[in-house]
Amino acid sequence: MSLNERLTEDMKAAMKAGPAGKVRLDTIRFLKAALKNVEIDKKGPLTDEDVLGVVTKQVKQLKDSIEEFEKADRTDLSDKAKAEVEVLSGYLPTQMSADEVRELARQIVAEVGAQGPKDMGKVMGPLVARTKGRADGKLVQQIVKELLG
Repeated sequence: MSLNERLTEDMKAAMKAGPAGKVRLDTIRFLKAALKNVEIDKKGPLTDEDVLGVVTKQVKQLKDSIEEFEKADRTDLSDKAKAEVEVLSGYLPTQMSADEVRELARQIVAEVGAQGPKDMGKVMGPLVARTKGRADGKLVQQIVKELLG
């Protein structure tokens, strides 16, 4: 079953759950709308990788929103966004730990022969490609900066 089909099935289940599934239903509907927009822009059907990219982007936007809501002391909006992140996280692959990202970064640094901060781009390209959807970009960047000094 493709990720898009799974979303449709989960949306149906959330509809049947009634008020208990409202947050899940709203989140999936919002995601499906975003997917439809990407599909229109792409002018073709989405692959599971495309869907994961959209889900990852949505989670990142929500996490940024949570920070802003908490700065503004809007716990109601922060709690809603946290619930949405929880729903969307169920569609993402298992996230890599910082240690796993660090180990992979070390391997890539050795592969490309990176020496210092000026070689950050040489490391980031392959590392981001290998961690796509499984690690936060900020974490990846932070670890590479740490390793390259």
